[in-house]
Amino acid sequence: MTTSIPTPSFTDPAPAERLERAGAALRAHNFTVEILDDTAAARSRVNELIPAGASVFTGASETLRLSGIDADINDSGRYESVRSRGTTMDRGTQMREIWAMLSCPDVIVGSVAAVTETGSLVAASASGSQLPGYAGAAASVIWVVGAQKVVPDLSAALHRAEHHCLPLESERAMGVYGQPSALNRILILNAEPHPGRATVLLLREAVGF
Repeated sequence: MTTSIPTPSFTDPAPAERLERAGAALRAHNFTVEILDDTAAARSRVNELIPAGASVFTGASETLRLSGIDADINDSGRYESVRSRGTTMDRGTQMREIWAMLSCPDVIVGSVAAVTETGSLVAASASGSQLPGYAGAAASVIWVVGAQKVVPDLSAALHRAEHHCLPLESERAMGVYGQPSALNRILILNAEPHPGRATVLLLREAVGF
């Protein structure tokens, strides 16, 4: 007789005790963590954290789009939108300048595929455009993370990225770009070497992939 292994839910919001456990572990690894109720609170907090006129790059993220944070940054005129500026540059002759601009803004805002209860963040990407800024090139970074992205450990985080996030992102990419996404690059952040640089806004509700 074989016993099936239950598939973990990657869509249900983690309960309060798991959020607190993840938050405490992240703080122990020098990430600044705020646990907020919902996307409205995160939207307000992001606006408070970023000074007017700062250069800001938003990593591609359903969390940012659905919350309105992406539009706040790229369409409001309050900030220097790195993403908007990049669309006006020639990718044939200015790719080095584009990559430098994407990698080293004043602030990069995005999300991650998973956050572990042991205090790590996992970001996955097809192009890798947001990963240099996440890793340390940007002066500061803000991640907005839905409660459904909290997982027990790194193994579960990688499984979530490949088997949950990738199919959903591929479906989205097919609709927008006419081609599927790919798990080409994965960044694991186990700690922040510069306290005060990296902020995780951990939500009590589910949002995004």
